[in-house]
Amino acid sequence: MTQPPPTPPEYPGPTGRPDQPGAAQVPHQAPPYPQNPQNPQNPQYPQYPQYPQQTAPGASPYVPPQATPAPPQYPTGPTAPQPAYPQAAAPPPYPHAPAPPPYPQAAAPSYPQAAVPPPPGSPLHPHHISTDRGRVHVAGQQRRTDAAAFGNLLLHLPNFLCSLVVVTLVSLLLGDFGILLILAWLASGALVFHRPTESALARHLLRLRYPTPQERATLEPVWREVTARAGVDGRTYELWVEDSDSLNAVAAAGHIVGVTRFAMNNLPNGELAAVMAHELGHHVGGHAWSGLLGYWYALPGRIAWRLLRAVTGFLFQVSRAFSCIGVAFFGVCVGGLALATITSLYGLPLLVLGMPYALAAVGRRSELRADRHAAALGFAPMLAAVLDKLHQQEQLRTAALTAAGQGAPVPETAASRLLSSHPDYHTRLHHLQQYLQPTR
Repeated sequence: MTQPPPTPPEYPGPTGRPDQPGAAQVPHQAPPYPQNPQNPQNPQYPQYPQYPQQTAPGASPYVPPQATPAPPQYPTGPTAPQPAYPQAAAPPPYPHAPAPPPYPQAAAPSYPQAAVPPPPGSPLHPHHISTDRGRVHVAGQQRRTDAAAFGNLLLHLPNFLCSLVVVTLVSLLLGDFGILLILAWLASGALVFHRPTESALARHLLRLRYPTPQERATLEPVWREVTARAGVDGRTYELWVEDSDSLNAVAAAGHIVGVTRFAMNNLPNGELAAVMAHELGHHVGGHAWSGLLGYWYALPGRIAWRLLRAVTGFLFQVSRAFSCIGVAFFGVCVGGLALATITSLYGLPLLVLGMPYALAAVGRRSELRADRHAAALGFAPMLAAVLDKLHQQEQLRTAALTAAGQGAPVPETAASRLLSSHPDYHTRLHHLQQYLQPTR
């Protein structure tokens, strides 16, 4: 069956087509274009896959930015808060090639450096001691006469008797006033303990002087520490200084303690205290006053002996002018006089000839006792260091004399060792070993 032809669309208007004159102008509307249901207006295209990016060690992998969502609607107005927009992420760092390893350098050899000891006055010095002490205990017995002091007095007895003979012979020249001379000489021994006499002795014979205020500020704290440990009243003694560049100290008369300028300025206060404690040991043991007293009473006999040697030497030179006969005559005269003297004095002059060796032996014993006194106060390590420095000074002095062209030093003989008033270095260290060993 045949379909009828489609009816053409009718256009509104009274006169038909709109382009005819006199026709009313009606807006033209295009018919809607049919949409394909399979193809929407904004088709979604497939996304390509994201390939992993190569990143450097330790860097985070690159993440492509996602689609930014539409910003939310925020209220507007003068009081509305400002929205915080997300910031664009920084791109990942470009991976660089790893740095090459450093070229190994040759290590410089390290040589051991010599340890620099702290200065003597530094608190870091091993022989530095504290001098801050409060209350001091003073012992009841300040002095005593030990075996060395008693032996010194006993050995000076022959010298005293010889001096008494000499003073008696001189007193015969004064007649009736001779007895006054003998009594004055016997009483003069008390001057050893007389302070003005001690000062004159220290100044003129020992070449000592009073310390300056700066030197006293150095010596007095150390001396106070030494006397506090010994239980001795330090004000009993006087401190003196000797202008010398050698390491030494002296205990003289009854109240004098002298140290050299070198010992005061170059020793740590612990070693200086050991030196002063050694000299205090001479005073406490009676070595200083007994030695000076024996020397004083032996002085007239020594003066007479020196005069006799001078006269004998002069007569010997005169006798040589008369050839052998004169020398023989001189020998007979001197021999007869010596025999008569020895016989009349019951062999006392023979004892006088051997006294220097005995007195030197007692002097060595007194030095060891003074070392023991200092070590008992706790200064044994410091005293050992001082003895080592004394030994080094002696070796340097010997080397300097040898280098100066004065010949090799004379080797020490048995007689010289017997006449020495101080023990040798090794003997003193040997007697200090019992104080240097650690306590258990």
